[in-house]
Formats: sequence, C-alpha cells, structure tokens
Amino acid sequence: QEKLVESGGGLVQPGGSLRLSCAASGFSLDHYSIGWFRQAPGKGREGVSCIVTTDNSTYYADSVKGRFTISMDTGKNIVYLQMTNLKPEDTAVYYCASDATYTKVKVGGARYWGQGTQVTVYS
Repeated sequence: QEKLVESGGGLVQPGGSLRLSCAASGFSLDHYSIGWFRQAPGKGREGVSCIVTTDNSTYYADSVKGRFTISMDTGKNIVYLQMTNLKPEDTAVYYCASDATYTKVKVGGARYWGQGTQVTVYS
C-alpha cells in the first residue's frame, strides 16, 4: 500500500531550524515528484516547495526562498525539508505529497498525501 509519512515537526523559537522528513512506502520516489505544502489555521493550503526527482529541479515559494531547502535521499526513499530562520508566519501543519506528474504536485493535485506534521514558531 502506497503511503507517505511526515515527521520532524515541533516547537521552535523565531530564527530556529527544523528538518521535516517525508518517508514513502509502497512506491519508489525515484520516478515521482514530491512537494511540501502547509496550512495555517483559518487559511488555505499553500505550496512551499517541490522537487522533480527525475532531474532534481526544485521550486520554492517566495515566502521561503533562501530559508528552506528540499532534498531527497533515494536510498532511504525519503524527502527532506530543511527549514532555517523560521518565522511565526511559518506556523502551520506541513504535508508532503507525491505524484508521477510534476504539474499535479505543483498545483496540489497529487495522488498521495501524508497526514501532516505540526510546526509552531513561537516567541
């Protein structure tokens, strides 16, 4: 059964860092694109970053450029989101999603979704 599981969320002060992990099972990320999304309370879902595993090209939302880095460990079938210089506005539930078609991932229409992990940035 295909599954994505996120981990690594938590509480952090402004300026701090966290690394989120998205572990895939039941399918190989080698042939899929993966994206990270987030949803803050009372707000819609926002695309944060995507990686196209066939050529390792990446995409970042303007709000996280220079602070977040997406990467993949194909051997472990895991995608990471390294988050640095975190701000209170980064507080949200973070989800990973995957699909064989990159454009579906980028627009939030991926086939597979994780259950989410909470990131809270507090003063």
